[in-house]
Amino acid sequence: MATSTNSAGGRREYYPLRGVDLLAIALFWAFLALISAVGRELDPRIPDLPPRVVSAVLSVTYVEYTSWAVLTIPIWWLATRYSIEGGRRIGRILLFLLLGFLVAVSMDGFLAHVREAFIGAPPRFRRRPSGGAPFLGLGFLDDLMVYFAVLGAGVARDYFLRYRMRQEETVRLQAQLAQARLDVLRSQLNPHFLFNTLNAVSALVERDPRGSRKMIARLSDLLRYTLEESTEQEVPLHRELDMLEEYIELMQIRFQGRLHVEMRVADDVRDALVPNLVLQPLLENALKHGVSQITGPGHIGVEARRSPRGDALLVTVRDNGPGPAEASEGVGLTNTNARVRQLYGSTYGVTLKPANGAGAEAELVLPFHTAALSKGLA
Repeated sequence: MATSTNSAGGRREYYPLRGVDLLAIALFWAFLALISAVGRELDPRIPDLPPRVVSAVLSVTYVEYTSWAVLTIPIWWLATRYSIEGGRRIGRILLFLLLGFLVAVSMDGFLAHVREAFIGAPPRFRRRPSGGAPFLGLGFLDDLMVYFAVLGAGVARDYFLRYRMRQEETVRLQAQLAQARLDVLRSQLNPHFLFNTLNAVSALVERDPRGSRKMIARLSDLLRYTLEESTEQEVPLHRELDMLEEYIELMQIRFQGRLHVEMRVADDVRDALVPNLVLQPLLENALKHGVSQITGPGHIGVEARRSPRGDALLVTVRDNGPGPAEASEGVGLTNTNARVRQLYGSTYGVTLKPANGAGAEAELVLPFHTAALSKGLA
């Protein structure tokens, strides 16, 4: 888990060592100690040495790797607490180099005394022949290489955790952006539907006051439905069909008995999840560009079924209007298409084409599912 801190350079995050990190450190160094001990046991010179010396050599090996295991913890902590990613990179690299020199020298001296204590070998800090101050040989370079390997592993861990955090943040922001786009599209659909319905009511106020009152009552039910479903992106198809029937009753009042709608819905698709208010724009498009463009009776057919492969839900809305030559994708149909593709991808959406015989047919293709998809739609 990332921990945030505030510094003069702004907000930073570092990743404290977790239990799994400590376990990995312990297992890694234990494995290396075991490999090294086995290698020394197989050394052809071992049989010629006294058992006490062999035991002492193995003890030195275990002390050495245990010491590095303990040192790995603060080195990794420093690698993430003072990450070289971002600002002050040069200064921190120099700091790590200086620290590496100090660690290597200290470790070399410590192990030299450990060897002297267990085996009796002289330490690497030797005195000058004249009896002056001790001087340092080049044995610390081995420990410096080990330090750089440990530091490199710590830096790699830090980079990996930061990269994963950025990926998670990107996914979260993309999900928020997608949700914002969906909300914008839906917020455009609701007023569009309301304005069109109010226009239909106003056209009947003087010609059919009683019908206008019925339309207002139906409109209140529809508005209540849109408010109740405003927080959901998907609803079961049967609930969407209930809303559509309310809208059909409202439009039948407007068309004064010359609108006939036939609905054929397969039983196995009624529980399929669909975007809420996804069917109304299709029916509205059929009314506006189809039925309202002819003088005779208007016929609209609504059909919902599964695709032959069973992985898609197909909803078609046909009308007996003049056909696609005069049909156009207005705000409702365009936004519905954009919303479906935003939710499910470019494979799905609305297609407007000529119907068999006469009129137009809008076909909506959605993924068939009865449980929320993994995108986390809400």
